[in-house]
Amino acid sequence: MKKINLKKYTDFIVKETLDLLNIDSPTGYTEAACNWVKGEFESLGFKAHITNKGGVIVDLTGKDKKNGILLEAHADTLGGMVATIKSNGRLQLTNLGGMNPNNAETENVRVVTKFDGIYEGTFQLNNASIHVNGEYDDTKRTWENCEVVLDEDVKSKEDTEKLGISVGDIVCFEPNARVTKSGYIKSRFLDDKLSVGILLGLAKYIKDNKITPKRALYAHITCFEEVGHGGCGSVPENCTEAISIDMGCVGEGLTCTEKQVSICAKDSGGPYSYAMVQGLIKAAKDSGADYAVDIYPHYGSDVEATLRAGNDLKHGLIGAGVYASHGYERSHKDGAENVLRLLIAYAL
Repeated sequence: MKKINLKKYTDFIVKETLDLLNIDSPTGYTEAACNWVKGEFESLGFKAHITNKGGVIVDLTGKDKKNGILLEAHADTLGGMVATIKSNGRLQLTNLGGMNPNNAETENVRVVTKFDGIYEGTFQLNNASIHVNGEYDDTKRTWENCEVVLDEDVKSKEDTEKLGISVGDIVCFEPNARVTKSGYIKSRFLDDKLSVGILLGLAKYIKDNKITPKRALYAHITCFEEVGHGGCGSVPENCTEAISIDMGCVGEGLTCTEKQVSICAKDSGGPYSYAMVQGLIKAAKDSGADYAVDIYPHYGSDVEATLRAGNDLKHGLIGAGVYASHGYERSHKDGAENVLRLLIAYAL
């Protein structure tokens, strides 16, 4: 297969990813992000609808209606929720998904109240002034030992409650997204908004080139992946395969880099379909995609939730390499392009 020039689509993927990163969407607070995603697919000419659960199903067309492929990515991210309003007016949080206080410390946040607007603050260690706190270096960073310091004149629980802040309010962490001149994409929550951008890039490629995929092709942008049940429902009846497009792991003991597409052979939930791993590797080779095959030691995906819900499917997992997962993450334009290249060869 001749290696096609995908720069136009890679640039589109990066733009869409940055736009989506700027829409807060911690698990449980994804309506705005999913409505945006639905609108973007519709603007490309594809039918899309919001599921009862809040995700987005997109029909990317296709010829073989009995042998469909489902591509899954998720729009929900890590975040926090107000667990306690402390006596000093500050907020103790509980995590949404795998948000870790060790790498969330000092980040700016937005507290989304249920009825009274949004307030800004910073997630800090309790007693965060090094010149005051002699135990600063030795204090373990936990949700109990950290707090949101509101950028409001509050000194008591009652002061904070008067703002309309209450237990159960969503706390969104600033993504701090940027793209370097060398092509690196840095942000919180590339997991998995970069993959949503990639699927939008695939949709644009299908539209621009007037392609009807060989098999019925669907995208499911889920909204509860970070808590384990994003892909459990809304699987089109005619699908026989499902591929999770999520972040590829980069770290010690693995071979993938941020510039490659990672094909996962096994993660915490067990092995992926051997036939699909073979097929994805073949598609990568045929298309000229730079790829790696790895085993992820601490990982679960939407497509595993899809299988656990009782769906009879072959399953696979691919993604652009992402370093520092669940922290301040980094990928590269080349990684996104290599995922797109593989998907074009496999699904179209």
